[in-house]
Amino acid sequence: METTLHRQLKALYSGDDSLQEVALRGYRIDAVVADRLVEIQYGSLGAIRDKVRALLADHDVLVVKPLAARKYLVKLARRGGRIVSGRYSPTRETFHHVFDDLVHFTGVFGHPRLTLEVVLTEQEEHRVAAHKPRRRSKGYRVEDRLLRHIEGRMQLRSIDDLLALLPGGLPPAFSTGDIAKAADIPRWLAQKMAYCLRETGAIEIVGKKSNALLYRIAGDNRRAA
Repeated sequence: METTLHRQLKALYSGDDSLQEVALRGYRIDAVVADRLVEIQYGSLGAIRDKVRALLADHDVLVVKPLAARKYLVKLARRGGRIVSGRYSPTRETFHHVFDDLVHFTGVFGHPRLTLEVVLTEQEEHRVAAHKPRRRSKGYRVEDRLLRHIEGRMQLRSIDDLLALLPGGLPPAFSTGDIAKAADIPRWLAQKMAYCLRETGAIEIVGKKSNALLYRIAGDNRRAA
C-alpha cells in the first residue's frame, strides 16, 4: 500500500498530478518531469534495479531515496484510532546510510542518464499493535509514514560523488575501521561503503593489516579526491 510519505514526495518532485503514475514500457512510473522519469524508492534499491536499468536505455531517470534523519513514532490504539503515545526514535540516518542500500544497486549506479538523489527527512511513523506477532516481529506493524520536513538533499551521479562521502584525514592505505572512526559511523556501514566504492572502481585493495583489508583511492580518482 502506498504511504503518505510516498505520495508527498511524488507530489513534490512532479508538481503536476497529470504526470504521476505514468505507464511506460510495461512499467508504472511515479512521475515524468520534462522528459525525465522519477522514481521514489523508500524500500530497497535492489527491488527496482532491473526496472531502472531497462528504462535507462531510452530515458533519463531520477531515483529519489528518502532516509530518516529523524523519526517520530506514533502509537495508535488501532488503525485510524486515537493516539496512545508519541516519541522520537533514537535512531538517525545520515547521507552515509545510502550505502546500506547502494550495495544492491552498484551494477546500475554510474550510468550517465541516472541521478540518485538522497533526501534526509524527518518522518512520522504510525504504528499499531500486531494482532498475531510473528517470531521475528517487534510486536507492531507500520500503518503509515508521513513527511514532516526535508532536512537536506544530495545528488549522486558519479564515482567522484561517492568519493566525496569518504571522510577526510584517512591515511593513503585505509581500512574500514579507519573509515568508521573518521566518519563516526558503525563498522558494518563502513564495510558496505567500502564494498560500493570498490565495486564502482572508486577504490582498490592494496593489501591487508592483520585481518583487515587495506584500500586506496584507485588510479585517476586520486587526483579528484
